[in-house]
Formats: sequence, C-alpha cells, structure tokens
Amino acid sequence: MPVRTELTRRLGLEHPIVQAPMAGGGDTPALVAAVCEAGGLGSIGAAYLTAEQLADTVKAVRSQTARPFGVNLFAPLPAPAAPADMAPALARVAPFYAELGVPGPEAPAPAGTTFDALFPAALDSGAAVFSLTFGLLPEDAVRAVKERGMLLAGTATTVEEAVALERMGVDLVVAQGGEAGGHRGTFAGPFEAAMVGTMALVPQIADAVAVPVVASGGIMDGRGVAASLALGACGVQMGTAFLTCAEAGIPEVYKQAILDAREDGTRLTRAFSGRPARGIVNRFMEAVEGDAVLPFPMQNALTRPLRTAAAKQGRAEFLSLWAGQGVRLARRQTAAELMARLGEETDAAVKRLAG
Repeated sequence: MPVRTELTRRLGLEHPIVQAPMAGGGDTPALVAAVCEAGGLGSIGAAYLTAEQLADTVKAVRSQTARPFGVNLFAPLPAPAAPADMAPALARVAPFYAELGVPGPEAPAPAGTTFDALFPAALDSGAAVFSLTFGLLPEDAVRAVKERGMLLAGTATTVEEAVALERMGVDLVVAQGGEAGGHRGTFAGPFEAAMVGTMALVPQIADAVAVPVVASGGIMDGRGVAASLALGACGVQMGTAFLTCAEAGIPEVYKQAILDAREDGTRLTRAFSGRPARGIVNRFMEAVEGDAVLPFPMQNALTRPLRTAAAKQGRAEFLSLWAGQGVRLARRQTAAELMARLGEETDAAVKRLAG
C-alpha cells in the first residue's frame, strides 16, 4: 500500500520521492518525465541553462508527462571578487588542458548567478514546485512564486538555515545531510560547521519548523525512505540513485564510476567549481586543491572546457563525479524500475517495522 504524506497529498504523488535537481545535464527531460510518470516529483536543475534552454526543457518534459514537476535555481548571489592574480589557478589546470588537447585556459570573468535572467522563465514553466539552493529569495520573488500557485522549497544544512527559510515563506524545507552528493547548500555559516548527517539533521529541523521537511543525503533505497519518514520527514530527495538510471544524462564513465565506488570513496572538494561539493575522489580532485582555486562560479567556468573534453574522451579522472555516500547501493535500471522498487522496498520496510 503506497505511503501517504503531506508531500504526496499536496502534489498528488503516488510516492513521497523527489528526484533531486542536478544542474549540468544529469536530469534530462526523459529522466524528469519518467519520475513524474512513475508517481514521484521529477525536477529540472536549471541553474546552468539559459532562459531559452529552460523553456525548451520544460516543453520536452511536458511532451512526455502532464504530471507535476519541479524547477530549481541557485539563489541570487553577488559576483565574487576576482583574485588579484589568477595565474596560479590557470597554471594549476594548464597541464590537464594540454593532456586533453584543449587550448590553454583563460581567466574567467567574475560573474554572479544567472538568477535574474532565469527567474521569469522558471515562473512561466508551469512547474508545481519552485526550489532554490545556496540561500534565500528577495521578498518580491517569494510573492511572485506564490502568485503563480507554486510550492516554494529551499535547501537547509542546519536548523538555523531551516528557520530562516521558513521565515522567508517556504512551503517545504529540504534538509540536506552531510552524506549528500553534489554542492553543499550551506548559506548561513561556514561549510565545515554544517556537515550534519541526515539522521541527526532531519528530526532537529522537523522539530524546529512547522512546514514539511524533505530528507536528502545518502538515501538510496526504500529502507532510507522509511527511515526518513520515521525521523519526521514527509518525503525524500534523491540524486545519486537516479544518476545510474538509463535516462540520466551523464557520461557512461561517470555512471560506471558510481557503480564501482565505495562508501568511503567520496569527499568534499572545491577543485571543480570553487564551492564545496561531494564527489568520487579522482585524479583531478586530488591534484587541484588549496589556494590555487578560484571562487564559485569562476572555478566552475575555468574547469568547464576541461570537463567537457573529458566527457567526450571518456576520461573519468577529469570529471566532477558528484555522488553521495550511499554509492554502494547504486544500480543500473530505468527510472520507472527504480521508482517501482523504491515503492516496494518502502512498503516492505514499514510493514517490517510494524511487526
């Protein structure tokens, strides 16, 4: 019997499962639509798209499903201050550019997030949920989301951040535990102090806010879903589990790296984007760290040509292999097969706990 929660009731879902927005191409329209059709909430990670690309992505999703979906943007952030001397950062990556046959790196221009350019397209997307990561929204943006009838969700890595998001007006808080793959959503304090595990974070946030909480981080199967519900969450957000699905848009070598990884094989790094993110340890991550890393999103722009070439050449040692600590539980399957398995496993776990 399907689990019913505040999340499933509000959005008309069959399962309390959100496919995490994965900016950068992992969440293809086919993946988003398949999750929606299977009774979950598919999500478009739109932060690196143009407004036109977002509109095209929404059109592609809508051609495959009429069910609710979500769209995610990075919160509006100021442009970072450019280092006085970018030469060390360029020199650090130059040998890898040469190894991959890419023209030498060029200093990226300082730039903030593309929120202002993308926000109108997100409002026009017809999404049922608008979610943000890395911070808060201005009051006028919150009003605009509410006027469109969208549910508003924000990512928190501490109780303090969850309370700030609730005061801002979110309808849902995504509690991102330290196990989660990809970028940390921390915005109210130092990253190092916000590495709270999912099992500890979810109940503390659930006790601190009145809005529903979605658990995120290290959840890969129905046991994790059931555990999250027991901790006070109304649902879960999963990313790594969906990356090895047939519809995911990452290179084959990335999928294989997840399938081959161990639970102790991931760590946080600034090497690829300039912002702490959890991924599978590889050669580039180990070589590029420390003072020769530009701030986000400048480092992301600096490494993008290298990552693009590496994907074409099947060179996993140069890819940002974002993944959470539950990697041993990853499987090859379609999104529909994963969703069906998650539903069965969750039901079995709940029944087992009930005796």
